[in-house]
Amino acid sequence: MNDDNNNNFTERHKERINKVLKRTGYILIIPVVLLISGLLSLGFITDYIWMDTIGFAGVFTTVFKSKIWLAVIGFLLFAVVTFFTLSWIRHTYLGHMDRSQLPAVLLERKKIIPIIVGIAALIGVFGSSITQGFGWERTLKFFNHASFGQTDPYFNLDISFYLFVLPFLKYIVYLLLGLGVFLLAVEAAAYSVFHIYRMSRSAQLHLGLTLGFIGLLLAALHLLEPYDTLLTNKVSLFQESVVHGLSYTDKVINIPKAYVLAAAALIGTVWMIVALVRGKLRGMVTPVAIYAGLLIVGQLASGSVQNFIVSPNEFSKERPFLEHNLSYTKDAYALNDIKEMQHPGNSSLSEAMVKRNQKTIDNIRMNDARPLLDVYNQLQTFRTYYEFNNIDIDRYRIDGDYEQVFVGARELSMKDLPDQAKTWVNQNLRYTHGYGITMSHVNQVTPQGQPKYMVKNLPPEGVLDISRPQIYFGEESYQNVLVNSKVDEFDYPSGEKNVDTRFNADSGIPLDGINRLLFSLNEGSFRMMISDQITDESKLLATRNIMERVKRIAPFFTYDKDPYIVVRDNGSLVWMIDAYVTAERYPNAEPYKGEKNYIRNPIKVTVDAYTGDVNFYVVNPDDPLLKTYQRIFPDMFTSDIPEDIQAHFRYPEKLFTVQAKMYGTYHMSNLEVFYNREDSWQFPTEKYFNEDIVMEPYYMTMRLPEEKDEEFILMQPYTPKNRQNMISWIGVRNDGKNYGELFVYRFPKQKNIYGPQQIENRINQDGEISKQLNLWSQGGSKVIRGNLLVVPIEDTILYVEPVYIESSNATSLPEVKRVILAYGDYIVMERTFDDALDAILKKVDSSGSKKENGNNDDSQKDSNTEEKDDSSQPLTNAEEQLRNLSDLFDTYKKALSSGNWQKAAEIMEQIEGELAEVN
Repeated sequence: MNDDNNNNFTERHKERINKVLKRTGYILIIPVVLLISGLLSLGFITDYIWMDTIGFAGVFTTVFKSKIWLAVIGFLLFAVVTFFTLSWIRHTYLGHMDRSQLPAVLLERKKIIPIIVGIAALIGVFGSSITQGFGWERTLKFFNHASFGQTDPYFNLDISFYLFVLPFLKYIVYLLLGLGVFLLAVEAAAYSVFHIYRMSRSAQLHLGLTLGFIGLLLAALHLLEPYDTLLTNKVSLFQESVVHGLSYTDKVINIPKAYVLAAAALIGTVWMIVALVRGKLRGMVTPVAIYAGLLIVGQLASGSVQNFIVSPNEFSKERPFLEHNLSYTKDAYALNDIKEMQHPGNSSLSEAMVKRNQKTIDNIRMNDARPLLDVYNQLQTFRTYYEFNNIDIDRYRIDGDYEQVFVGARELSMKDLPDQAKTWVNQNLRYTHGYGITMSHVNQVTPQGQPKYMVKNLPPEGVLDISRPQIYFGEESYQNVLVNSKVDEFDYPSGEKNVDTRFNADSGIPLDGINRLLFSLNEGSFRMMISDQITDESKLLATRNIMERVKRIAPFFTYDKDPYIVVRDNGSLVWMIDAYVTAERYPNAEPYKGEKNYIRNPIKVTVDAYTGDVNFYVVNPDDPLLKTYQRIFPDMFTSDIPEDIQAHFRYPEKLFTVQAKMYGTYHMSNLEVFYNREDSWQFPTEKYFNEDIVMEPYYMTMRLPEEKDEEFILMQPYTPKNRQNMISWIGVRNDGKNYGELFVYRFPKQKNIYGPQQIENRINQDGEISKQLNLWSQGGSKVIRGNLLVVPIEDTILYVEPVYIESSNATSLPEVKRVILAYGDYIVMERTFDDALDAILKKVDSSGSKKENGNNDDSQKDSNTEEKDDSSQPLTNAEEQLRNLSDLFDTYKKALSSGNWQKAAEIMEQIEGELAEVN
């Protein structure tokens, strides 16, 4: 009895211990689960707080909600279908096999169901990551897309179908097709055991349903293929058409082939299901073979038509499709409204012309941004922890004059600090910001060849008042910092002392309450959590690199890699960044990079260098892609643009380069010329740093012929393909209401206008100039040839190139020592631009006077001859001829002053004809 009692007591004791252990385990598991969940959600929480503090919480929640909904849908879809599939497989096993043949786990429902649920949940998690990761942007665009108001030429569908609807449909089909193939693989593996698929109706029905599902999706893919023919120039696996978009082979073969393959996929699926149900497994191979054969035959048909029908008569066969390619490519790159004008390329330079265009002359760039960056970094940093990352070109009104300038931001760089100075306090609390800008004239240098500053030193002094010179946000790879701590921030050096400051703005993440814990964990900084230097008034300035900042807010835009800093009217500093909307599926348009064939710059982004405040300004509200984003994120964009911000809008070089390159081909309106590429234009080459490089677009301040005032122009010369003479130049306006207007000036084809490389070659061939450059190179110095600028002035062209001399010393500075000026057949090299211009004008005047003297001598000889022949015969109609010449010359001057150079050239030819008759 006692033994039994002892045993019972022991059993009850064990049960109690087990219950306690289970309860303890549950109690311990709960905080562990909560901790893991908290760590996983920490990033989302801190991201939301950060977005909320800068005013873009709506963007975060919109994206987050879309991802959550898609994740839930993806999880349910993949998990439910997987659970259904595994349960069917188990049911088939139980119905077909003897229980003794099956593992015990399959027989016990209480054990197998949790396992199936677990596997289904795992597959569901995988599916949710795919659906939300690849689908959130496509889904938002699909449900909010704006119309282009323009249809394609074949299917008559709005362009928005190809950019928003078609990608969403293909995403859905590929998602489901991937799921179907995965399920088929699982079923095939499960039912191949003991050849169950041969004997079990349940297995055959299951496989048949999955095959039917896959067949429907394959048919759907083939039904979408005709629309893809408008988006590529590929006509077969190994062949491309001359046409980007729909071509002859696509219309005749590829589109009908897609419908045939869709029907074959459906019929073949039914065939396979019937063969499977009837147990005729070999019969299942037949539809697969037929489908594969049709694929091969289709490719052969496309290749044969392209080789034997299209290629021998390519232009006639592709003519209507080339027209669509030409038209829609112009639409995709906004090239339809380019204004083309004639430029006579006259040799008409004179002192009077120079005086009429003095402001243009005064803004011709003598310095170059790349050598200038070295100068700024050596002469205007003052301490090792400052650095200029870039030098940008902008324009300002200085004392009423419209002046082009170089400007650079003096940013904080901790990489060159001594190791002993790289303490946690210094890096996180003390050294927090850069300070001020440096600005210099583009056209003036000191006698030593250094830039002539307009704003310089610490604190900034010069022509602009800068009230907030501190740069907390910039182009440097800044780490996050803490402001308003007990430690004063270093502001700028002043002699032997340092000036301190305190951050004074309503921005940054407050570190009161739970925020300090959250962001300490997020930063992985225990010091941040325990430091007694941080108070409830302290703030965290996070994501201070401006490019990372805007990408974190709006990753769906493409951003220009060249932000530039602007001094506002109130003396604050802001960064300006161009944001692009791009697309890959504009029908019938040639891509400019990869598959991208649509680009616009409808948004200008500003980031305050002090507060980090970000604004997305709308500059082109009519763009359909922008309208789509506005529907998705209605509170993100700002339409009211301050005047001092708009005054510094620059047409971005990237967009202009893409448009200019495309226009080099797509300016041809004659289809046969376009097909043969007979009049292709390309960017010229120039010598830069002693290497031949492709010329890049450049900004100029100049007066267009039909305008009264100078304006900021971005321009690019063209040369004919494989030739070096200049055929035309393209420009875009940057100021006021004219912002974004593209225009082209064509030079006469019957005369040679020197291209940049021809001028470079002539510089090399000039005996005096090349001799001087070689002497400098041999004297332990390095000669740097700066950018060659092509400068249109009224009806003529100047060419300007600065020459830098740099000592071989490691700490030497490049200095502008000479300026080369070319005009017509004349080339001079002088110490300053003014000296070079005077030298050119003297050569022009000298040449003109020689011609006049020569004409007078000839006239005198002719007159003497006439007197000898018949001294009694008077000159007839002399007064009338002089009056006609005077009237023609007055009309010529009016045409010049109004900028009508073509008319001026015609009048000059008429004057020369009249003079020839008089002589």
